[in-house]
Amino acid sequence: MIDFQPDDEQLAILETVDRFMARRLPPEEQRRRDEGHAPPYDLLPEMGALGLLGLPFPAAFGGLEADWRTVALVQERMGLRGRMAASIFNRVIGFGGMSLMTYGSPAQREAFLPGLIAGELLFALALTEADAGSDAAGVKLKAARTASGWRLNGRKTWISDAQGASHLVTIARTDPEASRHAGISALLVPTDAPGLSMTPIPKLGNNCMPSFEVFYDNVDVGEDALMGAEGQGFAAMSQTLKYGRGGLAASCVGAAQRAVDLALAHAKERVQFGRPIGAFQAVQHRLADMQMRVDQARLACWHLAWLIATGRDSTREASQAKVIASEALQYATHHGMQILASAGYAAESEMGRLWRDARLFSFGEGANEIQRSLIARSMGL
Repeated sequence: MIDFQPDDEQLAILETVDRFMARRLPPEEQRRRDEGHAPPYDLLPEMGALGLLGLPFPAAFGGLEADWRTVALVQERMGLRGRMAASIFNRVIGFGGMSLMTYGSPAQREAFLPGLIAGELLFALALTEADAGSDAAGVKLKAARTASGWRLNGRKTWISDAQGASHLVTIARTDPEASRHAGISALLVPTDAPGLSMTPIPKLGNNCMPSFEVFYDNVDVGEDALMGAEGQGFAAMSQTLKYGRGGLAASCVGAAQRAVDLALAHAKERVQFGRPIGAFQAVQHRLADMQMRVDQARLACWHLAWLIATGRDSTREASQAKVIASEALQYATHHGMQILASAGYAAESEMGRLWRDARLFSFGEGANEIQRSLIARSMGL
């Protein structure tokens, strides 16, 4: 049975999140960072000190050993209070810690997990290429064996946080003769490695999550950079995608709830024709539909979190939660903009920023079309 009521420990953690977000990321600070394209990397050490970055990890590495339901609650609350914090939190947990826990070696966990939990390190996932995004098995970046390890050559694109990261979890083709999936491995590449360079990619939104084109020009790493077994990088990475998709979904739910809250407050305050616009049925029904979409997405995320926490298979449910939540966010911000009208279109509008940023999430971190295909495949189609 799924218990939807947070326990006392979870409530205490959420109160910690609320205090942290109110102090470090009030609305005016979020607007300043968005306008200045300032990523929230400086928040990571404090998140670490508060124990947030260690929630799902073993105590031996400095973690709190909380189950995934607690992680999902924090992801949603951060999405509600300021999604830029949820975004970096999700990537530390998913691309960093859970990658190490799922397919990192014991030595890699010892070397890097305490630093990730403390907010001192940041991993970025270097997967996407010009011809490999939705088709993740189309990776062309080459990693050739050397006497002491691997030499990487090629290019990655749309790599979030690459410049702010300490390491890139690089998905590379290590056996060009093998079948598409079998010839791929995961390598942990330090961002200060000679031969590695980056170029920022200007974007329409999500200004606090910078993206980069990354060039590998004879980048050498040791044998200990291999994560998991050689040739098993695609399968290993696929195991961790449920954590990334789950984190994205939960934080989208929080951001969508924020859009509903902003629209509801405006509907109560904005007066037209002698009464608040929330008194008109057209606005009431729009708000009701927005809240229903958010609540449906929340249920999908809670179900996914329960499956992960109880060790059940959750591949399909991760795709479902990602689709439902990202589209709920786009629905809520689209209709929220209609309710706020010109107030939402103003440059300083929080609703406008939510609307602009939301557009990424139906194709970012696995396009929703691909997720629907994965869901259909799981149904035997």
